[in-house]
Amino acid sequence: MSDQDIALMAHLLRRAGFSATRDELEAYQEKGYEATVEELLNPGDPGNLPDDLIARYHVDQSELRLPDSAAAYWMYRMITTHNPLEEKIVLFWHGLFATGYAKLNQARSHLNQIEMFRKNGLGAFDELLIELSKDPAMLFWLDNNDNHNGAVNENYGRELLELFSMGIGNYSEDDVKAAARAFTGWTMGNAEYMAMRANKDSIWPYGRIAWHFGYRPEDHDNGEKTFLGETGNLNGEDIVRILCKHEATPRFVCTRLFQFFAADDVDDEGSKVIDEMTRAYFESDYEIRAVLRTLLNSDYFKSDTARFARVKGPIELITGAVRMAGSYQTPNLGIGAVVQQAFYMGQGLLNPPTVEGWHEGEEWIDSGALVERVNFVASELGDVDKPGIRSIINRLANDNGGRLSPSEVVDRCLDLIGPVVVSDTTRSALTEHVSNRGDVDLTSHERGDEPEQRVGELLSLIAATREFQLA
Repeated sequence: MSDQDIALMAHLLRRAGFSATRDELEAYQEKGYEATVEELLNPGDPGNLPDDLIARYHVDQSELRLPDSAAAYWMYRMITTHNPLEEKIVLFWHGLFATGYAKLNQARSHLNQIEMFRKNGLGAFDELLIELSKDPAMLFWLDNNDNHNGAVNENYGRELLELFSMGIGNYSEDDVKAAARAFTGWTMGNAEYMAMRANKDSIWPYGRIAWHFGYRPEDHDNGEKTFLGETGNLNGEDIVRILCKHEATPRFVCTRLFQFFAADDVDDEGSKVIDEMTRAYFESDYEIRAVLRTLLNSDYFKSDTARFARVKGPIELITGAVRMAGSYQTPNLGIGAVVQQAFYMGQGLLNPPTVEGWHEGEEWIDSGALVERVNFVASELGDVDKPGIRSIINRLANDNGGRLSPSEVVDRCLDLIGPVVVSDTTRSALTEHVSNRGDVDLTSHERGDEPEQRVGELLSLIAATREFQLA
């Protein structure tokens, strides 16, 4: 098993998941790269903490009506899942089809949307858009519950074209109007709809009970409509059908997938990969799984160019650090603080700032967010009592009889926590820091003793490097 193979597998698991421990990387490596891609794309039993176990320790997660509780519930899923890509694609759709609690005031319906992404996120894009258009959280978020025959609300129709499928420049204002008319009558179930209109913030009997989709045929505009060159008595399904076969749609979606999974910026080689992803989209009848298979198996994705070419989003950074440290594998009241840390870094789960979602890439980093990012991962990875950190220490203790020079312990820690490739300047600074107290002697180490604390301190410093903050 070569260092290059492990580094490539680590790259795959950073992008198609939330990083992986060395034990996990070695297990995946035994299966091979392409087999691992297929396993990630075809998730099985997630192995998450059972709901009843979570609810026993978290009373607030019994109903999941409150935003912090709902976000913590999803965080447990990301931390403990055996299907990292399943949760990663959910995070992607949550950012693209941004829906915020600030307006909904309805966390259970929000989690139902997340579950819908989990179920449909790797499937056909047209089926995903149909489910999105029926999703009560989205219906209320973009006002389609106020979209009526004769009194059209264009909000959902506009954002479906502009932000969810095609992008500006590929449609006209008349197309927006036609789409909005086609989605009239798509709303919540009648009893829920009327109760919500009366008082959406009431706790009982309807306000905080999860909403459901309801179609009101008497409120649907059955007139002739022209959308992207097709004319007829078009309904919402017709709009999605026309959208998904338009050449602008896969280009838009594949570009966003590329930026989320491969690189923040699209260069000429990246554009060629997006062309290949677009072909896979049409050849597979719009299947996102096929599009991602093309990307993850591409030479570009495997190249040095793509590695560490993205800034980790706060959820990626936090979840990766927690999984690496082995924290929160059982119910822990501290999970709420973990969710708050993501908010402080600029990414509050279930509460994107606008319908545009979060501005990603380098915009994740500012002076305040950077301090929060460094402090959190340094605390997680510097705690020698965490099971994942104990595993790293035990591996180090088996190297060279347990006595390592400063340069050896730096290289091994960089390897075991990533592998992370740092600049020569950074490596020299790390080595100089360790050299201040000489070799690290783990020949007879005990939990929390001075040699172990030195390892924890080094891991904290590595977590603070620019390179660790990149995916």
